[in-house]
Amino acid sequence: QFLMANKLDTAMWISRLFTVYCSALFVLPLLGLHEAASFYQRALLANALTSALRLHQRLPHFQLSRAFLAQALLEDSCHYLLYSLIFVNSYPVTMSIFPVLLFSLLHAATYTKRILDARGSNSLPLLRNLLEKLNANQQNILKFIACNEIFLMPATVFMLFSGQGSLLQPFIYYRFLTLRYSSRRNPYCRALFTELRIVVEHLIMKPSCPVFVRRLCLSSISFISRLAPTVA
Repeated sequence: QFLMANKLDTAMWISRLFTVYCSALFVLPLLGLHEAASFYQRALLANALTSALRLHQRLPHFQLSRAFLAQALLEDSCHYLLYSLIFVNSYPVTMSIFPVLLFSLLHAATYTKRILDARGSNSLPLLRNLLEKLNANQQNILKFIACNEIFLMPATVFMLFSGQGSLLQPFIYYRFLTLRYSSRRNPYCRALFTELRIVVEHLIMKPSCPVFVRRLCLSSISFISRLAPTVA
């Protein structure tokens, strides 16, 4: 009754579980490397479906207008719909599947807990314990996802020069990264950029750091800071 009363949430829960399943079979290629590539695409397509459903839930009345597009780009679900479209037809990159896998796992765990609560407060205690442990590590998981989002930017450039990526991919991914940096719901990408900058500046200001390395890092920090969008 609970599942039927929340059909859209249930559909997203099923698609997230499928995303976790496909992502796991890509990361751990138990069925062979050829099959792993197909699971990579399935995971991203399932994530695109979940993101589209979530975006429809957040903005139910579609309008072909600039204002609606601007509103949609503020939603995290729109960000990961774009993310899935960026990588779904690209060369499989293990780093790119982790945000999809972990976000799906976190959201699926949250809804699974709601299902267990609907069944009864004492239902499946072992599963409840696992979900609570996952929830306790949520902040660390979100930081890891943000780290993946950031380091995928140089990875897309490397893929371009190695012949495994397209010319447009780094530019589209840069747009995705600016959306994540400006996210209202998830500040972890922005916070991690700040943390990385503090760590790098601390290291290069040590006397043992070569001057040319210090200058290179400072110019890189200045360049990246100019590319960062303004956050209200």
